[in-house]
Amino acid sequence: MGMIRTLAFLCAAIGLSGSAFAADLPPAPAPRAPAIYVPPVVPVYNWSGIYVGVNGGWGFGNANFTIPVQPGFPSGATGSSTDNGGVVGGTLGVNWQTGGFVFGAEGDWDYSAINTGTTATTCQVSGTCQTGNNWLATLRGRFGYAADGVLFYGTAGGAFANVQTVFNGVTTTHDQAGWTAGAGIEWAFADNWTARVEYLYVDLGSTNFTCTTPVCTSTPFAPGGVTGSASLTENLVRAGVDFKFNGW
Repeated sequence: MGMIRTLAFLCAAIGLSGSAFAADLPPAPAPRAPAIYVPPVVPVYNWSGIYVGVNGGWGFGNANFTIPVQPGFPSGATGSSTDNGGVVGGTLGVNWQTGGFVFGAEGDWDYSAINTGTTATTCQVSGTCQTGNNWLATLRGRFGYAADGVLFYGTAGGAFANVQTVFNGVTTTHDQAGWTAGAGIEWAFADNWTARVEYLYVDLGSTNFTCTTPVCTSTPFAPGGVTGSASLTENLVRAGVDFKFNGW
């Protein structure tokens, strides 16, 4: 019996000491949360900055002639001719980007070969009636939305051209002002390089002309000649490449 009591006492003592030792140990660390995957940040193209470029394309439209009632034209006369030709030139602009929206201003100057053919029925005098222009320029605002490196934009502003009107062999030249509006898409294919395709409608208004050659100043016409006006509208389809300086 004495031996049994002794063993029981030793077991109890060992158990108490083990509990005390365990109480002195620091708590087990909490299990670590699983790592969260963070995808790499893909840089978004910055459209802000000044850019320069070249553009070229094709223009086509109409020239409308009007001769008011006057000697030789008791009912007046009207007519139209189609015109077409190529354009090529340079571009200068600036963009500001806020979020996905892009605001900007742009100007361009193009050499123009847009002109009408000679008509035999429009002018009803001697069969020579045509228009054309040697240069065409625009100054426009731009507003669009950028999906990273692709910009969809609308544009509108002023249009300017050197309009030449030929009436019965007499050429009249005017620097004409009008308006333009259109839309386009631009793609950033490199850090500082973009390419675009755009459409512009151009209305250059009306310009007056006077024919004072002998055929226009003799009967049945007035001694001062034949007067009239010509209006010119164009559709431009152009492509371009621009270099953009670093944005801000």
